[in-house]
Amino acid sequence: MFRRKLTALDYHNPSGFDCKDETEFRNFIVWLEDQKIRHYKIEDRGNLRNIPTSGWHKSFEQYLRDVNCPFTVEERQESVDWLLGLAVRLEYGDNVEKYKNCPPATATEAEKPSDPLIHLDSSNPDFKAGVLGLASLLKIQRHDDYLVMLKAIRILIQERLTPEAIAKASQSKEGLPVALDKHILGFDTGDATLNEAAQILRLLHIEELRDLQTRINEAIVAVQAIIADPKTDHRLGKVGR
Repeated sequence: MFRRKLTALDYHNPSGFDCKDETEFRNFIVWLEDQKIRHYKIEDRGNLRNIPTSGWHKSFEQYLRDVNCPFTVEERQESVDWLLGLAVRLEYGDNVEKYKNCPPATATEAEKPSDPLIHLDSSNPDFKAGVLGLASLLKIQRHDDYLVMLKAIRILIQERLTPEAIAKASQSKEGLPVALDKHILGFDTGDATLNEAAQILRLLHIEELRDLQTRINEAIVAVQAIIADPKTDHRLGKVGR
């Protein structure tokens, strides 16, 4: 989810960045402050650079407050995305002339977006409140761009909450009823309920073994299909591949 911003900032590994990896995350924050944001003076970055220390999270929490980040340490993905947005804005501010001379990308008539969401006023307070409410209800990660959040909500609804998706998810495979009293357990636990549970577990285990045996048989047949039809190479005077 951060690839485009990381690429814009010339991060060394934009596709493989994992903010859940603690060491990678801490090194990334130090890189972001040292190279792009530069909110602190160099001599004031010591606590943030002291990556191995157990108190690093307190330093990072203070850093978020100092740059006026609206997210907390616990909201790691949201805070990373916000910091990346800040870094991109600062990068542009430092190189206005460079980016101002870049020719704008032009889209053909066929490439022009027809997404109705682009016509929404994302700065409207009611719109923001509605999107945040939906995101919270559907447990969707918050994002600085409310249109991005709305697109995520739309995707979730289309994939999970349409009548077709709900009908497909509710379909369950029903097995055949089994009479447990016709299957001998082979031992007695002294409790009728435990005996039934043990019989069920044994039947499930047998079903798994049957599935495994079927896969083994399929593998044997596949191998036999290869080795049972050797080709003759007359030049070598022998049979084989």
